[in-house]
Order: sequence, then C-alpha cells, then structure tokens
Amino acid sequence: MQMHFVSSFIFLAVAIGAYGAIFDVAQLQWTLKNQNGSIQIPASGPPSQAHLDLLNAGIITEPLLGINDFTQRWVVDDNWTYTADLAPFRRTLDPKGGQTTLLVLYGIDTVANVVSTLHAGPKLRLNHEIFQSVAGHPVAWVNNQFRQYTLDVSAAISASSPNDNNITVALQSAYHYALNVSARPDVEAFPGNGGFEYPGIWPWIRKVASDFGWDWGPAFVPVGIYKPAYLVTLSSSVSHSAPQTGTPPISPSASRTDDVLGPIFVDETSIDIYKQGQSFAVPPKQNANWVVNVTLGIRSAVIILRSTVTLSFPELNLTSKPIALSDIPVSTNNSFWITVTWSIPDHIPQRWYPHNLGTPKLYDLNVLLTTPSSGKSPSTALVNFVSRTGFRTIELAQTRYSQQDINQRGIWPGDQWHFKVNGKDFFASGTNIIPFDPFYARVSTERVRWILESAVQSGQNMVRVWGGGTYQPSSSSIAGGVYDFYAICDELGIMAWSELIFSDALYPINDFLLENLEPEWAGGNEIEGIVTSTNRSVDNGLHFLNEYVTLFQDFLHDIVVSETHSVTYTDCSTTKGVLSLDPYILRFDNGTQGEIYGNGERYNYDASLAFDYTTFPVTRFVNEFGFHSMPSFYTWEEVLLSPDDFSFNSTVVMSREHHPPAGSFAFPNPNAPEGQREMSVAVELWLPTPSTADTNQTFAQWCWSTQIFQTITMVSQVAWYRHGAEQSENNLGALVWQLNNIWQGVSWSSIEYSGRWKVLQYGLTGIFAPITIYPFWTASNETLQVLIISDRWEDVKGLAQATWYDWLGNPLNTTSFDFTVLSLNNSLLFEAEGLNTILPAGRNAEDVWLHLNVTANVEGKTLTNEQYFTPTSLANAHLVDPKITVFRGQDLTFTLSAKGGVGAWTWIDHPSGTVGVFVDEATGLPSNAFYLIPGIDRT
Repeated sequence: MQMHFVSSFIFLAVAIGAYGAIFDVAQLQWTLKNQNGSIQIPASGPPSQAHLDLLNAGIITEPLLGINDFTQRWVVDDNWTYTADLAPFRRTLDPKGGQTTLLVLYGIDTVANVVSTLHAGPKLRLNHEIFQSVAGHPVAWVNNQFRQYTLDVSAAISASSPNDNNITVALQSAYHYALNVSARPDVEAFPGNGGFEYPGIWPWIRKVASDFGWDWGPAFVPVGIYKPAYLVTLSSSVSHSAPQTGTPPISPSASRTDDVLGPIFVDETSIDIYKQGQSFAVPPKQNANWVVNVTLGIRSAVIILRSTVTLSFPELNLTSKPIALSDIPVSTNNSFWITVTWSIPDHIPQRWYPHNLGTPKLYDLNVLLTTPSSGKSPSTALVNFVSRTGFRTIELAQTRYSQQDINQRGIWPGDQWHFKVNGKDFFASGTNIIPFDPFYARVSTERVRWILESAVQSGQNMVRVWGGGTYQPSSSSIAGGVYDFYAICDELGIMAWSELIFSDALYPINDFLLENLEPEWAGGNEIEGIVTSTNRSVDNGLHFLNEYVTLFQDFLHDIVVSETHSVTYTDCSTTKGVLSLDPYILRFDNGTQGEIYGNGERYNYDASLAFDYTTFPVTRFVNEFGFHSMPSFYTWEEVLLSPDDFSFNSTVVMSREHHPPAGSFAFPNPNAPEGQREMSVAVELWLPTPSTADTNQTFAQWCWSTQIFQTITMVSQVAWYRHGAEQSENNLGALVWQLNNIWQGVSWSSIEYSGRWKVLQYGLTGIFAPITIYPFWTASNETLQVLIISDRWEDVKGLAQATWYDWLGNPLNTTSFDFTVLSLNNSLLFEAEGLNTILPAGRNAEDVWLHLNVTANVEGKTLTNEQYFTPTSLANAHLVDPKITVFRGQDLTFTLSAKGGVGAWTWIDHPSGTVGVFVDEATGLPSNAFYLIPGIDRT
C-alpha cells in the first residue's frame, strides 16, 4: 500500500457567524478560442483539455480514430485560451466585502497565464502573446503540469467592474514553449535526448513525457485546465449562520454558498503511518509502537488561537488526547503547516497486507481540529474529516547480503534489492502502469477500477507507476483527482511503486528547475543506465553524471525522506543500488566482478532467443520486460474507418506501430516495418502462419497470433524470474511491461484500451498463481526440468500430474508426483536430458505435447494450475483441426468442445463494445487461451 501525500479539499467553520463558500468554476459558461480567433467555441469547463472541447464542438473527430494523431497536429501548434464570465460567482459574494478569495487550480496543462479581467487595465505582453491584466498585473504564470496552485485573488476581486467579469487561462503550446526553451543559447546540450516523435524536448518542460509520443502511444501534446478548479471565499464577518463541517463535493451540480462555512481552507494533507524509530535508512522494528503522523497545510483569513487536534479510529475504539497546536496566523498566500503525531501500541490494529498474502485491512481515521470554549461560546470544530488508511511497513532492502546468507543459503555475494511487507520478504508479481488515456480529463474511476481489479484477478500484488506518465491521484474527491487510483489500490490490496516523473532522458540542473520540482515528489525511469553509459562514452560524461547525482541522489532523495518515514526511495527504476543509505550514495559502476547489485530489465526482439534462458538477466529483481503485440480485431473495429485498413501492413495499422519510434515527425513511422517484422517473424517461427481466404479472418488471426507469442514468451520469463527466489540470485520480483494501453494500437500491454483482456492477461493469471507448475526447456542440450514454484510464506504440499497427449487428444501416459515446496521457493519434480528419454516411446516431437497440472490445499482452499509443453515449435507440430463447437448456456455461460483434434491456445472473445472476463466454471479463475482436449469440455 502506497502511503502517499495527497491534497484534501477541506473548508470548514471556525466560529459562529464566520462564513465562506466554495464555487466550482465548471459552473461558469466557458469558451475556448485559438490564438488568431478563427476558432471560438463553447467549452465544458474544468476538467477539460482543448482536444476534448474541440471534439464536443464538432471541430475535430475523436482523436483516436484513424490517423487523427497525424491530422490533428495543428492543435498542438496553436495557443488556446479559456475564458469564462465570473458574474455568477460575484453574485455569491457578501456585498459587505471584507472577504478573501482563493483561486484553487488543481492542474494546469501546462504553460499558462491565469488572468482575472475583473478590472480593465493595460495590456501586458508575455510569452509572445497579449493578455489582459488585472489593474496592470496578471494573476499568475504557471508552467508545471504536476503542481497545484492556490492563488489569493482577493485584490482582483475587490477591484472588479460590473462591465468586465472574465477569468482567462491563456495556454501556450507546450511543444513550442519547450522548443523555445531548449533553443536558448544558455541551454546545455545533452547527448542521446532524441525523442520518440516530437524532438527530445520533454526534459525542458514539466509535463507528461509520453504526451510527446512514445513507442507504444500517440503524441497529442494536450493543453487545458485538466483538473477541477474552484474559487474559495473566506470571511471573518459577523453573520447569524451556524457553522458547518464537512468535505465539499468536487463537482457540485449547482452553485452552493452553504457547502462549508468559515475562514479556513485546508489545501493539503498528509497521513504517514510508520514504526517508532523508522526512517529511510533505519528499518522498522516490527514490535515497536505505530506512529500516526497527520500534517495539514492551512490557508486562514483570521488568527486562530489555542486550537487542538484530536485523532480517532472508531473501529478500534481509539481516541487520542487533544493535541495542542501553535497559533495559526493569517495565511492566504502560502500554507501554514501544522503536524501532530499519535502513538498506538503495535498489537491493536490489524495490519494491511497485499491481497495474495493476507487481508488488505483499512480503517477510518477521523481528524478533528477545534478551538477551545471561550466564555459562553462552546468549543468549535474547525476541521472534521475522515481518511481511509491502514497499518503496514514497506521496506526496500538494499543492504549487503551477509556471509551467513552466502554460506548457508547459497546466495551470490552482493546487495539485496527487493521489497518487504511487515518485515517479511515476498515476491512482487505485477506489471507497469502507463497513462490510461492521452487526455487525463476524461479518465473515469470505473475504467481505472476495472484495470486494477483485472490486476488482482491475474494474481498481481504490485503495479509500478511509470515515470514517463503522470502522478496518479488518490481519489476523485481529493486534490481534484478526477478519478480514483491509490484508494482503489489500498482497497484491493495492491502495492504501488510510484516514480517521480522523470524518464528516459538526461535532465538539466538549474535553480529554475529545482525550485519548480520541490513541490512535486521514487526517482525516475531508466535514467541511471543512460547517465552511466554517457559517463563512459562521452568526453565530458562526468559532468552529466554529477548532474544526475545532484538531482536524484541529493535533491529528490532529501525531499522525499523529509516528507515521510514510511515510504522508501530509489533513484531509478533500473539501478545498481547504493553504496550507502546514510549518507545516501549511489553505486553506479562501483562494484566487484561476480557480485550482483540492484535490479534489471530485458527487452530482446530476436524471437529465436525468446526462450533462451542464457539471455535472461540474472538479478535480484526484474522491473521491466516485455514484447509487443497487436490489439484484437474487435479493438481495431473501434478506430479503423475503411475496410482496406483491416490488414497487418495497411497504412493506418502501420501508423499505430511506433516501435522503433520515428524520432521525428515523419508519418507513417518509417521504422514501423521493423516492429511489424519482429512480430511477424516471431509468429512464423513459433506458431502456424495465419492464412485464410477471408482477409478479415486472416487479419484477426494475425492479431491473435501476435498475442499468443507475446504470452508464451512473457510467461516463460515470469516463470524463470519466479524460480530465482531462494536461488543464488534470490530474485524476488517480476513486473511485466505493461498492464494497460493508452490507445488502440500495437503495444506491450496485457489489457487493451477498452479494458479487453489480451491473451497475455490470461497467461499472467496462470503464471502469477500462488502455486504454479512450469516446464523449463533448454533446447541447446535437450534438457527438461519441471518445477513447482510457490510464493506462499508457508510450506505447501500437493499433487502434480504430467500427461503426454498426441494431437488427436489421445492420452499416452501419465506420471503423478507428490511434492512439498518450501516457503517462497521451488521444488524440482522431474529432470531429464535428451528427447529420446523425454518423449513417449516411439513418438516424434512434432506429434505430442505435455499437459502439466498441480493441485494443492492452502488455508482451506484448493489451488490449481496448469501449463503446457511442446517439444517443438507449434509451427512444426502436426496439428489436427479441433473442430470446436460452442454451446451457450444460461447467464452468459459457454461450453467449448473439441470434436476433432486438440485445440492449442483455444480462444473465445466477446464483441466490440463489451468488457468482461471469461471465468472457468470449475475453478472460478479467469481462463482462456487453453489447450482444448477432445472429451474434456471447458465451461
């Protein structure tokens, strides 16, 4: 569970008669226009982005259709201005005045002048664009997509004119801004920052890097007010209104002035739960007391004296004593920070665990901030809110393995690199998350929940939030999140490894950047490898290494550890670890030959090496590995506009193959044939080559076949990395690249843009099972090993079976194995060398296949798993037409029968426009892409 910093929108009463209000600016009538005014249309208001409003107005079609990522590039090149009339807001104000008004912007994408033209003033030229000013002064210039801005606009409001009531957000083209910055004469040049589609400019702007294009997605470079925005009015004037408490809604359906009362706005909260004495460099003592740390960032229009905070967990019948605070001053331009801590004995709360290792237990934490009674006035609640949280410790073990581990466990010398939960090592099974949509403003909680529930259904206990995307929100009701993410992870029992937003490039170090970064907050994606390679290959490489140290070893590390005791930090997703935790010193190339440090990744697009274990990394943790595949035919139907487009090498399909990336604006991607070749060669090498008289059917088979290959190569790698637990490398993590997709195109994802499961997602369900059986085949010496692999914390006993079949579905022989597999370990069931000893007597490799299954009882539940082994490529196997029939029963049940031969990788799909998962009636587990045997139906 990620215990993360979040910003809560809390605005409550301080005293009888004091009042304030929240106003959702989405209630205003917004317009959007381009720079020269040739386009001026109604806009929906925050949260939105220019493309979405242009779509709603009929100026453009759905950006994801056809080749719109190319034809709509003109949107990127223009500057866009949002304007709204503030008259409805002005009518909510107290005519007596004496009020403070805050403009709360939870997210601007990305470079903008925010202007309240409530009073006509001189024009001011900024960023090559003319903007109206407020009495000669614009409200703010913002340039960081990842920051929240809370601005005191009281002066502009008080100077208002009935004839001029506009608020304006003038957005500059993010591309041209970054291009201009990168072209400055004082900007240093970085080797290797080439870019994917737009030139390598994303290090020069704090914006989602993948907005500029990636090898799995489009480059729309959106702009807009992409998160909710509010006008919050604080007042200390006398009124007969009674004080109210509560958390205002994020998206009120109408203007309401009585949502909340008082002169207080809490615009940031942090809840950090950790063990007494725990820090980044000091591991938690599991029997120590828990410390509940609550921090509030407060904007106040009045001085608040002698207030207290009381914390409670109602389910635990626990309430703290009132904790005295220092006086809260008038503070509207900046937050005034208050922090309280509360100690709770270790044994009282139940701990949170990942869903596959225990119960993800959560509790409601009540936070109450009050002022004391005075005279006849009773004590008054200032802040009263509830946050859902849990008790757990998460560690990233990075210290050296002991000599005892080396001698007794047989672990290779070097450092640890794995996670612990509540003091226990575990295997991290999971995937990597990219942005859910090119346009953040239209992502829904329902869509995200389906993706995360799918991760749980496939046995994943960890997702990594990739550093080239965006900071994911806690929930839609906190900090203008738009949709839920971390709250769902907490609920479902998924750990979230969340990177700071830096990826695949060297970043400039200057005061402007560092000051802009500080309000954000481990580490970046794949940058350590880039900088160490640069240090070795470029004459002044040490300069870039020193800049990396400044940013990732010193600056960002110090920010994170100053903010939290419970969250660990690493400089980069792929790293060689540390020389020291305190002080924090990165290892880089400072290692001893033969020792293992840090973690690793694997991308190899030579399909002939897909199952060659000697090409797999030997490391402590594998945080990225993948192979790309086509989306399904049904998904292509969502975006292809012509019958001619439904072809493996059609222009539109090729335009959605961004691997290898163009590195330029060239369209279609001139490198797409290489990516298509990698997929087609893999299919032809390992599977029957698709070919039918129906062109659509052939295209659908190609799509499915690329997914089959993606699955068998990824499942092979997951099995290999899982079997490394308690072996010499003690590998304790495998995170597949990637879980979700950002559009309907070629990618590494296991789930398609619409939520449809690819073959890989079903494959992960089998190989991430708590107990799995897997055949490890080494073709070079014809050696077969069959292993049982367990990620359970207890020893597991069970029964395994291995049955040889021919392709007609006749069973040839069966061998049974009783087994015991130790905690977080594997057990060898069978090992043999030479096909003549492995295959059934008198049979050829092309004529037979091996079905493996295992049954075990864990905590009163029966666990099953099955895998398949073919001693030769299916491209060479003597397959027999399975003649599959499908019988539809009640409640969307389907029974599949093979009336001919064995149906290898039998697949059933649902039509376009539907989302769901096929579940085996016997096991209750997701099941698809299985070997369908004559006489053994699947329902």
